[in-house]
Amino acid sequence: MFCYQCQETLRNTGCTVRGVCGKPDSTSALMDLLIDTLKGVAVLEEQAAARRGIDRKTGLFLMQSLFMTITNANFDEARLVAQIEEALIIQRRLRDELQDGGPWPACATWQGGPDAFAARAAEVGVLAEADEDLRSLQQTVIYGLKGIGAYADHAALLGYEDDAVYGHMVKALAQLTRPLSLDALLALVLETGRSAVEAMALLDRANSEVYGAEEITRVAIGVRGNPGILVSGHDLRDLEDLLEETAGTGVDVYTHGEMLPAHYRPFFKKYPHLAGNYGGAWWKQDKEFASFNGPILMTTNCIIPVRDAYRDRIFTTGTTGYPGVPHIPDRQPGGRKDFSAIVTLARTLPPPAEIEQGEIVGGFGHPQVLALADRVVEAVRSGAIRRFVVMAGCDGRMKDRAYFTEVAQALPPDTIILTAGCAKYRYNKLALGEINGIPRVLDAGQCNDSYSLAVIALKLKEAFALEDVNDLPISFDIAWYEQKAVAVLLALLYLGFRNIRLGPTLPGFLSPAVARVLGETYGLRKTTTVAEDVPAIVAGA
Repeated sequence: MFCYQCQETLRNTGCTVRGVCGKPDSTSALMDLLIDTLKGVAVLEEQAAARRGIDRKTGLFLMQSLFMTITNANFDEARLVAQIEEALIIQRRLRDELQDGGPWPACATWQGGPDAFAARAAEVGVLAEADEDLRSLQQTVIYGLKGIGAYADHAALLGYEDDAVYGHMVKALAQLTRPLSLDALLALVLETGRSAVEAMALLDRANSEVYGAEEITRVAIGVRGNPGILVSGHDLRDLEDLLEETAGTGVDVYTHGEMLPAHYRPFFKKYPHLAGNYGGAWWKQDKEFASFNGPILMTTNCIIPVRDAYRDRIFTTGTTGYPGVPHIPDRQPGGRKDFSAIVTLARTLPPPAEIEQGEIVGGFGHPQVLALADRVVEAVRSGAIRRFVVMAGCDGRMKDRAYFTEVAQALPPDTIILTAGCAKYRYNKLALGEINGIPRVLDAGQCNDSYSLAVIALKLKEAFALEDVNDLPISFDIAWYEQKAVAVLLALLYLGFRNIRLGPTLPGFLSPAVARVLGETYGLRKTTTVAEDVPAIVAGA
């Protein structure tokens, strides 16, 4: 086993026995093997697409498969094996379609079966590339593609697809089977950033057109007296299905983690039994799931090893899976998922135990902030707002992530924090006040809504008639954990944003040479200390 795709990888070097996330070496090997088979699919689909255009079913399969390998998404080895077998079936179908015969890359020729799985997995892991710098850029592309896969899958579930996003996925995976120079790989990294922008823009449009653009909303964080179901993850379509199934049953629904921003969208406000948000970021679920008392539905990644305190009342669906945990099958075309087992269980269990009271405010996606643009621009010109600080990204377990709470507390009162993703739980319940009626923490939503923050910056550049977005009074102090954050980072680099602080560590998959190039070319740097970073952030350094 060798895995260094997340921020918590062992010693920021790599997990070699068992993942810090809880992933065993056998699961890691199957994920490596799945990615290898996806490369084989991409090699063949690239040739077939040259004749008839991209096949969306194949593109979506690639997206969903990569999504399954994201940190804390799927620990179910049986489902990973099934996905590998499906990839091999698609390879055979594509070979029949091409009818060319002749030699194929190794990733497109090996045959399945348990023995072949084990033998092949040993050959295709991360360390198969001996050159540290080539490996670093190859894996940066892979991890960016995983993040894109998550965003594109969410959009596809709402009926929104983009052949350009699928096309890049196919091209990039196929390219990674070929010998590429460092310069060619760096170009592929940036092209992956472009595709990440397209995928996030697609999902932004899908969510806004189906569920309404986010609007300023106060969300309760206490509890009611009814039985409840807790929904975690990111999938708004699953939440919609569950709310429909629980309507009129006397069962309340609560959001957790990255599902909080569902409350900001007008569509969901029609459900009076959407009771509020329970708890905080994903890594606290062992305690928060235990105290919730009712069933938990995991819709996407962010599941941690399941604890006995709630093992008999947690369910997975979509790309998420965990051994021994009941999995809700996909919906049939035109239908809803069947959550009746969860609803029936909820009605037999006590209401959630209260862990906090009050409310939090969010809903500052780009349409809402741009509606306030005149006030924002005037506040900047008058000096009431000195600087915007983008503190989007992911939360995690490491103690040094207290840095982000301390930065929020140390920033002067004439600064505004722009956030998205579960990193917000480090400071979104702090009493940081307002500036001319504008809250000092503007939450744009889920991690994919980091796109909103880029749109806000680009629109402000126009409003101030600036040539370069980096001339704006905006600094980036980003927390990262997993591969969707990698996609967001690549998107920001592609859009031209510079001098991004990233923490609490730089990615372990960036070799010293690659990290140096990104630092020299784009100003990418690691966070340091609150005392050192806050004055520099405020000064725009």
